[in-house]
Amino acid sequence: MGQFGMGQSVRRSEDQRFITGHGRYTDDINLPHQAYAYVLRSPHASARITRIDVSGALAAPGVIGVLTGKDLEADGIGPIPCAAPITNIDGTPGRYPPHPALVTDRVRHVGDQVALIVASTPAEARDAAELVEVDYDMLPAIADTGSALEAGKPLVWDDIPNNLCFDWQMGDKAATEAGFAKAKRVARIDLVNNRIIVASMEPRNALGHYDRGDERYTLYTGSQGSHTLRKLLSGKVLNVPESKIRVVTPDVGGGFGMKLFLYPEQVLVLWASKKLGVPVKWTGERGEAFLTDTHGRDHVTHAEVAMDEDGRFLAWRVETTANLGAYLSNYGPFIPTAAGSGMLAGVYASPALYVRVKGVFTHTTPVDAYRGAGRPEAAYVVERLVDKAAREMGLAPEELRRRNFITPEQMPFRTAGGLTYDSGDFAKNMEDALQNIDQAGLPARKAEAARRGKLRGLGIACYIEQCGGGSDEMAELRFDPSGGVTLLIGSQSTGQGHQTAYAQIVADGLGIPFEDIRVVQGDTDTVSFGHGTGGSRSLPVGGAATSLAVGKVIERGRKIAAHQLEAAEADIEFKDGTFTIAGTDRQIDILSVVKSAFAGALPPGMEGGFDETARWTPPAGTFPNGTHAVEVEVDPETGMTEILRYVVVDDFGNVVNPLLLEGQVHGGVGQGVGQALLEGVVYDASSGQLVTGSFMDYAMPRAIHLPDIEFSYNVVPCRTNLLGLKGAGEAGAIGAPPAVINAIVDALAPLGIDHVEMPATPLSIWQAIQASGLAEAAE
Repeated sequence: MGQFGMGQSVRRSEDQRFITGHGRYTDDINLPHQAYAYVLRSPHASARITRIDVSGALAAPGVIGVLTGKDLEADGIGPIPCAAPITNIDGTPGRYPPHPALVTDRVRHVGDQVALIVASTPAEARDAAELVEVDYDMLPAIADTGSALEAGKPLVWDDIPNNLCFDWQMGDKAATEAGFAKAKRVARIDLVNNRIIVASMEPRNALGHYDRGDERYTLYTGSQGSHTLRKLLSGKVLNVPESKIRVVTPDVGGGFGMKLFLYPEQVLVLWASKKLGVPVKWTGERGEAFLTDTHGRDHVTHAEVAMDEDGRFLAWRVETTANLGAYLSNYGPFIPTAAGSGMLAGVYASPALYVRVKGVFTHTTPVDAYRGAGRPEAAYVVERLVDKAAREMGLAPEELRRRNFITPEQMPFRTAGGLTYDSGDFAKNMEDALQNIDQAGLPARKAEAARRGKLRGLGIACYIEQCGGGSDEMAELRFDPSGGVTLLIGSQSTGQGHQTAYAQIVADGLGIPFEDIRVVQGDTDTVSFGHGTGGSRSLPVGGAATSLAVGKVIERGRKIAAHQLEAAEADIEFKDGTFTIAGTDRQIDILSVVKSAFAGALPPGMEGGFDETARWTPPAGTFPNGTHAVEVEVDPETGMTEILRYVVVDDFGNVVNPLLLEGQVHGGVGQGVGQALLEGVVYDASSGQLVTGSFMDYAMPRAIHLPDIEFSYNVVPCRTNLLGLKGAGEAGAIGAPPAVINAIVDALAPLGIDHVEMPATPLSIWQAIQASGLAEAAE
């Protein structure tokens, strides 16, 4: 293994161009005769459109066209599809109303798309938008998740009673009821998984071009998968074959799930380009991002766990109301149901689980995947409920976990959630984390904090998630005559370091210099196949495909080397970039073999060149797991929470690049801490207006909110992944929220407080302390 091989902490090679300003993002791309689009958006959450007059805007300087929903409808442009429909408990389909790129007669959330103004400059398009006259007949709005199903509440869709999109279940209801019937103890919790704005560093954007000569669309856009967007556009939206659409994704400044999806603006720039005869560019602003980027989370949950007299879990019962927003994003219904509900068994050997989820419409921005996509929501429910159960039984939280962990000897283990965990040592992760954070010294630290009038607490969360599975991925290795190699792969980097990690796999396998390996992603005309990046699948799936392609290259090289060395193929060994006749010093390096392939010095019947392609279909998902341990201090006079230490012990199986891995965990923890302490979308209950519509009102985590994150990992190789990898991109955001809230509750426990909702802001904690009636004692 060389300097840049598997398991080495290689710094990201792509960072050189990023930090020197040489990254190339969608906004850096401009086409000849390009025009600019501005989207006129609804200022109301719920209203009928009674009149749209675009004549004033059409006469404005620089305006090329003003398009409305009726124009879109007349041209046969279809609605944005829901690609993950859910079936109701009774077997009937859920309710899936249309999601048009421009509305015609009704707006359903603030920011809904009403008209598209295209002009020669962005300023002219914006100015002309002010001249579009729209008359609205305002209607009542519903923005609250918990009450959306109540009778008499405003309806988002007139033909969908009680705003119910679907009523879904999973698990064994009868076995769960039996478990509760024989339980000696039952613990319950009601909690909210707060709605989150993604706020990626690079706002969404799109540049569309229709080539009349080729009758072909080209879309440049920040995304998490060009091929996914092409497929969604091709079907019922543009109604053309995939071959008539090219999607190009250059560098992307953050995605976190939100850039997986097809958005109205991507449809609009393509349609407008064809209709108006010029390339059309739209670049979103931060205010638009708050209103129209898909949001995350937003669940209201009641959960129960049944236990025997010793605290061993007998059954779990979870009921959730999940807010989907006004429209269904591509995978919106999938996230609160199949994406995460199987993880409600956690890391515990529980015999029964029953889950019921009701998806509801509200007059709010659509909700879809956000880092973890259903698994953080599940981990939060499980780990908060386990902590509450332990306190009610008078047990230490870690002791109740010890009694219920699935053990390594039980692997592979089929859970009550219907999933089969292939590997993991959950107890070791927890014990290591507790040792690393010095749990033994906690009583002394609590006493010292009390002398200063502060409340100190320690919280843990033992998470597991399913990721790194799903559809197949293809990797293609192309060589040039000089020996350089290009990897073409259908995943999409949004800042994770794909260029470095994939190059490491190739360099380690072929012994080729790391700097000679080029990684190409994001262009459907160049990369023939791909399923994009989501669910922490890039290295577990794309990396496995790359490894298979490397193996095929070696086998091809072995045949050529045998021919060159005049030896039997079976006698040729390969190591560190060199083919050697076994037991001799006769050898030839791989670069010489590549050059021979292009020079025609090949075995009889072998075609020239040196390219190989491989596909990998994961037989199952991977199950990364770990323990987060957090120590906090709460000031009872102000409600301020300070995180003093943050320890993570993870199991990601085999590791390609420890440095990249640690960076992924740090980023995820930052987002998880943000949700736990700071971030929370607020809509006005009566009007549906977004109250937290900018960074003035929506708090993002800063460096001051996080201590140094003490990260380590245990390697338990995945048995179902070709490389033994487990996905890692979302884990930090999964373990952080329950660990932080558990720590705060531990600090507040002497005051009789057993739960605080996220975000646990200073105000909400102060109010909880005041409501406890023990505020003076805390001081």
